[in-house]
Amino acid sequence: MLGGPSAEREVSLRTGAAVARALRSLRHAVTELDPKSGAGSWTLPTETDVVFLALHGTYGEDGTVQRELDALGVPYTGCDAEASWLAFDKLLTKQRCLADGVNTPRFVVLDSPASPFPDGWQFPVVLKPVRQGSSVGLQFVDRAEQWSGALAEALRHDTQVLCEERIVGRETTVGILDNQALPVVEVRPQSGAYDYQSKYTAGATEYFCPAEFAAATIVRIQQAGLAAFRAIGGRDYARVDVMVRADGTPFVLEVNTLPGMTETSLLPKAAAAAGLDYPALCQRMIELALRRPRMVH
Repeated sequence: MLGGPSAEREVSLRTGAAVARALRSLRHAVTELDPKSGAGSWTLPTETDVVFLALHGTYGEDGTVQRELDALGVPYTGCDAEASWLAFDKLLTKQRCLADGVNTPRFVVLDSPASPFPDGWQFPVVLKPVRQGSSVGLQFVDRAEQWSGALAEALRHDTQVLCEERIVGRETTVGILDNQALPVVEVRPQSGAYDYQSKYTAGATEYFCPAEFAAATIVRIQQAGLAAFRAIGGRDYARVDVMVRADGTPFVLEVNTLPGMTETSLLPKAAAAAGLDYPALCQRMIELALRRPRMVH
């Protein structure tokens, strides 16, 4: 399943096309299904063994399509409906992380464009719509005169916005596959901010995998990623974004339950560093889904 109705449709189409190519190269019979209008707009081909979810954003990543597939009793790749719904909501994810003792940047939730800058805080901060993926609506705020414009823009994408202390340090991401942390990827955007443009513009960001940190710091980053994955009840695979301060302290930013899967995406990069090429990674994701007992309805 690829495409879908979210703001991330274009990225999802690219992910889906890459996955379909890889699966066909392994001699699987593949049907590409685009739920353009979301719920009720599609039917699965008969004899479907497993659904590979290549959807991103609302509908695909927030637990909705997962609930529909559960009702059909068909196995699908990735996290279940509950974990998907939790991880897609950045506020719920942070609350779960805090409850499990996982480091995450300090935050407040705002729901009005007239909200003042949080009392006792200092710039820089980051504003994030609570329920959007792929850096949609993300705003970096460095000084007071940017505040109201940035807040209004972030609130265009959701009714609630997370105002988060901006952690100054190195940006990393940890791929999780079958309950194991993969080699850490360091992300270095040339603009200094890993926003939508940096993510999807060729050459705008450099990636280093395995990331060059002290061995003990790598372990801390991987442990933080795994702990966040477990805090939301993740299964099979995900990608966890982690900022690392100069002293080596990791801060979990968010958990992506259906991370990008184009051949240049970060989870495939991490898997390649662990010795798993792109088709083998796609095959592994299918095997993890098929390992689950089939629900009969």
